[in-house]
Amino acid sequence: MFKCSISRHSGWSTAVLAGVIAGTSATLAQVLLWLVFTDAFPAILFRDARLTAALVLGSSALPPPATFDTGIMLAATLVHFALSVVYAALLARLTSGLENVPALLAGAAFGIVLYFINLYGFTAVFPWFAQARGWITLIAHAVFGVTVTLVCRYPAAKSTQEVS
Repeated sequence: MFKCSISRHSGWSTAVLAGVIAGTSATLAQVLLWLVFTDAFPAILFRDARLTAALVLGSSALPPPATFDTGIMLAATLVHFALSVVYAALLARLTSGLENVPALLAGAAFGIVLYFINLYGFTAVFPWFAQARGWITLIAHAVFGVTVTLVCRYPAAKSTQEVS
C-alpha cells in the first residue's frame, strides 16, 4: 500500500507534481468531454480561460469575445496550476492515512466538493463563474481529485520523495 503526505522533508515537490499532473488531466478530460458532448469547443475553453484570468486581471478579462488571447491564456494557466498545487497539497494531507481504494474515493469526493465550493460558494465573490457550472466541469473536478491521489501513491514518486 502506498500513502502520500506532504511533509517538511518532501516540501512542495510532491504537491507540485501531483497538482500539475492532476490539473493537466482534469483539463484534458474536460476538453475531451466538450468535444464529444458539445459543439462549443474551442469557444468554451476560451470563455473558461477568461473567467479564470479575471481572478487576477479583473473583470476586464471577461468575455465577450471568447477568443484566444495569449495574455489571458497565460494568466488562466498560472492561476489554474497555482490552485491545483494548493488543492493537491490539501488532498494529500487529507488522504495520507487511508488505504488505496478509500483514498481514491476520497479524492473523487474532494473534487466534487471542490466543484461546489468553487462554482457555487465563490460565486458570491466572483459571480461570473456561475456560467461554468455543469456536469462536464463536475466530472473534471472529480478527475482532478482521483489523479492527485494516484500520483501521490505512484511508486516512482516514492523513490524520489520522502513520503510518509
